[in-house]
Amino acid sequence: MSLIALAAATAAVAAEPIRYTDLHLSPIAFDLGILQIRWYSLGYIAGILLGWWWLTKLIDQPGSPMARRHADDFVFYATLGIILGGRIAYVIFYDPWMLRDDPFQAFRLWDGGMSFHGGAFGTVVAVWWLAWRNKLSSLRLIDYVACCAGFGLFLVRLANFANGELWGRITDVPWAVIFPGADAGPYPRHPSQLYEAALEGLVLWSVLNWFFWRTRARYWPGFLLGVFLTGYGIARFAVEFVREPDVQLGILPWGLSMGQTLSAPMIVAGVYFMATAKGRRVRVEPIADRDSVA
Repeated sequence: MSLIALAAATAAVAAEPIRYTDLHLSPIAFDLGILQIRWYSLGYIAGILLGWWWLTKLIDQPGSPMARRHADDFVFYATLGIILGGRIAYVIFYDPWMLRDDPFQAFRLWDGGMSFHGGAFGTVVAVWWLAWRNKLSSLRLIDYVACCAGFGLFLVRLANFANGELWGRITDVPWAVIFPGADAGPYPRHPSQLYEAALEGLVLWSVLNWFFWRTRARYWPGFLLGVFLTGYGIARFAVEFVREPDVQLGILPWGLSMGQTLSAPMIVAGVYFMATAKGRRVRVEPIADRDSVA
């Protein structure tokens, strides 16, 4: 075989889409017989625990808006906020027919169906509650929390891929994946879950923590929150162009998906928080036996 023919044959093989079934993935991480532990649940649990661990590293730096005891309390409130906010928002925005057809389905969290935007709102409520109870700055608290969110975003998107759900639109890119299921069809699709894991998780986490560790952004209340809102909003809005719209919604009458519709206000709010952050600069008083930071 000539070199040209060999190159053509290699290219043809490389162009073959990846079959999801060949990856031998399963939604179930561990099957204990009477109990099945799913990657989706582990993604949330590990994301919360890693986020709490990283938060303790951040608050060890000068100018922290909270003490360790506040971070420990926050884990409980944030868990409630993520679960309740994520599920309620999913039912309201993505599957309102659930309440009409089978109301008890709303409580079946193990079947999946969570909204990031709702979980984010629930986290904001948790931050506000913690700040109000302890007379802390809610805006500075959420700046720190934003720097920790990437762990959960990354792991849950990987769990979406392991579940074979939330796949992308039909494509002919070399890394396309043929997902199982009648809805996906025998078509190669964008692995949009992995795009989101990279952009919403790894890239956004890296950008936020660069600002935290390499600049004085943590002393500008709302700036890191603004970076998070803008970064997530842009990443989600962009990926939605290659992600298959939710089958029960499709593209909405105004030409956007539900994910894009909910992300657009995040971008606007994020730009506002970044633009006005330096105007909110205040003297940072000690929380746990530290000196003030001007």
